[in-house]
Amino acid sequence: MALQQAQVTVVVIGYDDAAHVADAVRSALAQGPSVREVIAVDDCSSDGSVALLEGMAAEESRLKVIRRPTNSGGCGTPRNDGLNAATSPYVMFLDSDDVLPPGAVDALLEAAARHYAPVAAGLCLRKELPSGRETPWQPELYTSRALVAHPDRRVSLVRDTLCVNKLYRTDFLRDHGISFPEGRFPYEDFVFTARVLAAAPSVALTPEPVYIWHVRRSATRLSISLDRANIANWRARTDADQLSYDILLGAGEKRLAQATRARFLDHSLRMYARELHLRSEEYRREWWTVTRAYLASFDEGDFASAPAPGRVVARVILASEEPCDLDRLKEFAARPARLNPPYARADDGTPVWSAELPQVELDHLLVRPVHVLPAAVDAELRPRVLGTRLRLRLHEMYGRMAQTGPEAVETEFVERDNGRVGFSGTAPLTADPGADTWSAEFPLDLAALGRGTWDLKLRLRFKDGTHREITAHAVAGAGLLSRCALPSLRHAVLLVQPYATHSGALAVRLAPGLSGVTDVVRRRLQRFFR
Repeated sequence: MALQQAQVTVVVIGYDDAAHVADAVRSALAQGPSVREVIAVDDCSSDGSVALLEGMAAEESRLKVIRRPTNSGGCGTPRNDGLNAATSPYVMFLDSDDVLPPGAVDALLEAAARHYAPVAAGLCLRKELPSGRETPWQPELYTSRALVAHPDRRVSLVRDTLCVNKLYRTDFLRDHGISFPEGRFPYEDFVFTARVLAAAPSVALTPEPVYIWHVRRSATRLSISLDRANIANWRARTDADQLSYDILLGAGEKRLAQATRARFLDHSLRMYARELHLRSEEYRREWWTVTRAYLASFDEGDFASAPAPGRVVARVILASEEPCDLDRLKEFAARPARLNPPYARADDGTPVWSAELPQVELDHLLVRPVHVLPAAVDAELRPRVLGTRLRLRLHEMYGRMAQTGPEAVETEFVERDNGRVGFSGTAPLTADPGADTWSAEFPLDLAALGRGTWDLKLRLRFKDGTHREITAHAVAGAGLLSRCALPSLRHAVLLVQPYATHSGALAVRLAPGLSGVTDVVRRRLQRFFR
């Protein structure tokens, strides 16, 4: 099929999002003649969104507006409304607070048309606002152009649960009765994606960016993916995950169904485990109960198919009726994983999670290559007017560190918003007398880093030429993670805040100059009054 003959319907859904929906619609219309129509489905907004959309439609014949008479409570119903109204050979979906980058539709159309594939998928970029930092979503899937003849030939397709970075042949969806769950159903993408894969389409992949997913962490109304503080969110996620598994298993796609289990262990479980320390005791207890009940439905093959960190976190949860070892779990669930001491052994010498939970075996650590081991490095940052020092200490792990021979550590401080490297250095790792640790130390000029949030990144180098990229555990106590103001020849004053991230890694916020101090005070007051 010639590319110029392929036409697309872009379904834009929104609810009370007048601030952003026009930008979403314009980004769809700007895709050019390949877009036959843009269908904007308003889910009974009360903020003027409909008048705004109808005003745009009066000037653009390709824009059609559907207003739902009642709010559906979710994203599935308005997407279904748009899909039912679509008149084009292909359809794709766009949320009101996101945008399509230039050329997105043509890139997907070209991929679909080349192989006559019912589904084409491209790279989604998560864009943090207001900083503008972009992170690719599931980039491993989109390294090159490819055709997956059947989803079970690339089971990692189940990891991309988004519906919005894909183009679907309209008759494929209709012939197979594929739609979104109706009403309020958080994580409706999980279920829709499972229904698509269960229909066994060929999938054309393109490395081109085709969707910009805006992440607004300071928004008054958080998106479903960010609003994780309520236990109902976790229940909804596990329900959607279970339904996805059932759909694929019911379609005879056992490998894909098992891959959804691995996805849950490696992504969802690790992400929520990293945040447990932020929640109330009541939340943690309920989360633990819900999670244990869900994990009890997994079989040994489900656990074996998942990467080790998620598998071990699950084993700990199943082994204990009450929440336990949350700080250690948080760091083991990090990316990359860190296994902090103590390093216990069972009576027969087998490495285990702890003396209290000897049934959680860690024998895989004895055979895993050192470059994937969850190495533990403690980091102490001691800000001083003169001579700020960064001290690092690498822990032994069941003899594997000494076996490989720690040699040096490469250190970088990377600015979070733009990825700029503000400091880099290498220092030898020296064995500490009478301890199973190795240490290194760096002098650090904090004033030279400048304003921003800086993440510490490490690369451990071993004598056999291998290396391990890791983050470092932020050591607390004795004022190590306390805010301080340092006199500075360069900035007059430098406000320094070393802190532990959600996963326990060391980072530091810097606000140079009197204006920087004023900005910090202003932001704290804003948070207080909110």
